[in-house]
Amino acid sequence: MNNLILTNEQQGVFTVTINRFDKKNALDSSMYLQLYDALNYASSHESIRCFVIQGNEQCFSAGNDLQDFIENGDDLVALKFINALAEFKKPLVAAVAGVAVGVGTTMLLHCDMVIAADNSKFKLPFTQLGLCPEAGSSYILSQRLGYNKAFELLVLGNMFSASQAQDYGIVNQVTSPEEVLATAQNIAETIAKLPVDAVATSRALIRQGSDENLKNMMQAEAKEFARLVNTPDCKAILASFFK
Repeated sequence: MNNLILTNEQQGVFTVTINRFDKKNALDSSMYLQLYDALNYASSHESIRCFVIQGNEQCFSAGNDLQDFIENGDDLVALKFINALAEFKKPLVAAVAGVAVGVGTTMLLHCDMVIAADNSKFKLPFTQLGLCPEAGSSYILSQRLGYNKAFELLVLGNMFSASQAQDYGIVNQVTSPEEVLATAQNIAETIAKLPVDAVATSRALIRQGSDENLKNMMQAEAKEFARLVNTPDCKAILASFFK
């Protein structure tokens, strides 16, 4: 087991830290599996009342490790993590700073609270890689923002700031980089102190209207993503990164 995913449990809060800063926290297959295992562990332990995912004050995640993705893309191991994230029943809090690219942004759409540092930069470059949206982003963003803005973010794939992400309903609060991790932890601890049944019931009611549609869209996205990753366009674009 490597140390690219760190975990800590304290005061009812289970914190996962992505710890591959030399690669801007790019996620490879082993890291996705560790994140999946962390979600399963937190789900099965009653002592854990809130789950936090974070990087550090300068970097959240640059998305997929492209070299690993080329070698293991057909396995789509990231789907195990994303599906577990979407189906997770406990509150999810994210602390974001620096780059949040691809899945580094789409995973945030499944979180209940997202705290972002003002140095955060979000980007959804799927079509630029010859791919399509994933992790339910095509459904969630169109529901939150309407068709035109969702198209802009997911098809043009332009970078956007923390303040824009807050306007789009992706981020709850913007802080300084020095405050982002502590702010997320304080919120998670506050949630963990609330009555468990009341929190779980409220969360389920808030999400109830979209759960089935989201599940269907994630299945559709996964099917098309698996097809597109094997197209000549996608293969040529990915290969160009290593010339």
